[in-house]
Amino acid sequence: MLKWFRKKGAPEPSPTPDTESPAPPAADPPEADSPPSPAGAPSPPPKVAASRPENIPDPEPAPAESTPPRREQAGGLFTRLKRGLAKTRALLNTDIEDLFAGRKPIGEDLRENLEELLITADVGVATTMTLVEAISRRAPRIATADELRALLREEILSLLQPKQAAEVARDAPRPEVILVVGVNGVGKTTTIGKLAAWYGRQGRKVVIAAGDTFRAAAGEQLAIWADRAGARLVRHKDGSDPAAVAFDSVETALARGEDVVLIDTAGRLHTKVNLMEELKKIGRAVSKRIPDAPHQVLLVLDATTGQNAISQARLFKDAIGTTGIVLTKLDGTAKGGIVIGICGSFEMPLHFVGVGEAIEDLQPFDPQRFVDALL
Repeated sequence: MLKWFRKKGAPEPSPTPDTESPAPPAADPPEADSPPSPAGAPSPPPKVAASRPENIPDPEPAPAESTPPRREQAGGLFTRLKRGLAKTRALLNTDIEDLFAGRKPIGEDLRENLEELLITADVGVATTMTLVEAISRRAPRIATADELRALLREEILSLLQPKQAAEVARDAPRPEVILVVGVNGVGKTTTIGKLAAWYGRQGRKVVIAAGDTFRAAAGEQLAIWADRAGARLVRHKDGSDPAAVAFDSVETALARGEDVVLIDTAGRLHTKVNLMEELKKIGRAVSKRIPDAPHQVLLVLDATTGQNAISQARLFKDAIGTTGIVLTKLDGTAKGGIVIGICGSFEMPLHFVGVGEAIEDLQPFDPQRFVDALL
């Protein structure tokens, strides 16, 4: 591994969030994914319930040209996952074939080239080392590209599957309170809307708490997504205390017998310390009503940011104890190996992956399905 770095003269990529904030230093941008407009198909108006919200008019629908397509009939989950991973699959499979172009047996040069290939796919240095060392121990078995692919699939699955073991069926509390966190720009608001739709398809009634009261238009975006997903929205006026919004959303869920509470949160305050303290305050607020809430703390990461996503995951886990990850925009990168890097770096599961803009394109992460689509 060191030999490869001396040869390439490139250090391990290790971008980290700004020391003053885990978000980009610019002013709060809108979420990267525009929320869909309800225009185009009739739907019931969003239901709003809160004990102390302001009277806020319904948001204007987004322009028709910005509305993501619906694709209920455009293929199954595996088809959409395979489509989303097309760039990474082309990169890995083409280069693996090239490794055996000269029909030479696996040796030091091939191992170094395999390291380079995996790092290029954003698997990460540490996880790449683990994979290559495991493959090297079984090198005598490898004589063709197909044999290398099969062994690589096996080793990747050995990294991914144990992390998902905790995701066995369990009796979810009712309501189940889920705090959704992440820096601005990763698609957090869009992800909450898609999560609400996914839970709705499971027959569970959802309350969305518009807890990002600091970012302009966050509440309007959530209102559109709540309408699209058939979820109830709890919202206060801009600038309100996010903890109060979260508390009211739990009260609403208890009073109306709802099943899931999804709490949106700010992605950027004035400093990193302020952001983490605000998230802890929200946690304390909901625990006053339900002692073991929040039951999950989901971190939303953007796959296109590569290794910086791993830095963000480490920061949030250390600060507030995230319990799982949602990885968005997997279809927008040729470096889908970030999935392997994340699962190889943290003892927490990857719950969902986003492979497109449509509301159905957020799907539960399945290690076997992922590897089948990748190699």
